Amino acid sequence: MENKKIEVAVFGGGCFWCLQALFPRIKGVEKVVSGYAGGEKENPTYEEVSSGETGHAEVNEIGFNPEIISYKDLLYVFFYAHNPTTLNCQGNDVGTQYRSVIFYTNEEQHKIAEDFIKDLTEKKAYDKPIVTQLVPLEKFYPAEEYHQQYFEKNPKNAYCQMVVAPKLKKFSEIFKKYHK
Repeated sequence: MENKKIEVAVFGGGCFWCLQALFPRIKGVEKVVSGYAGGEKENPTYEEVSSGETGHAEVNEIGFNPEIISYKDLLYVFFYAHNPTTLNCQGNDVGTQYRSVIFYTNEEQHKIAEDFIKDLTEKKAYDKPIVTQLVPLEKFYPAEEYHQQYFEKNPKNAYCQMVVAPKLKKFSEIFKKYHK
């Protein structure tokens, strides 16, 4: 049996359904779990996080094989998949729970993400300043089961049809080299 070294990346880019649908399609991504990070309450529920009062962001914990895909390549996908210039807002989703945030798990990730954001800023990749927070991961809480693989389980859902599906289509066209 193959001995794989799996690392973890944790990204928040608005509603976790979009990122959770996208990242499993990437070569080297072994697992994606929707959940919550960055808040004060232990084991928060979706309703509590949605209230905006716990301080958590909706995030995805991404288990990846760094021998197949690098953390930096995951950052390319993350920055493509959401708008890193809108504070506490992604599309119609508004509140701190939808903030753009990278929860780094070690100093190497911190440095890579910091340099990545600096590079995007210097290249003026966006018309507005990047507001993505860069924060050490303290604790990740998996979301309720009905949020896991939401797009796959609910492809006819209006949000999935209007937001997730077009993003996946565009991703598969732009990032062919990353696609499984």
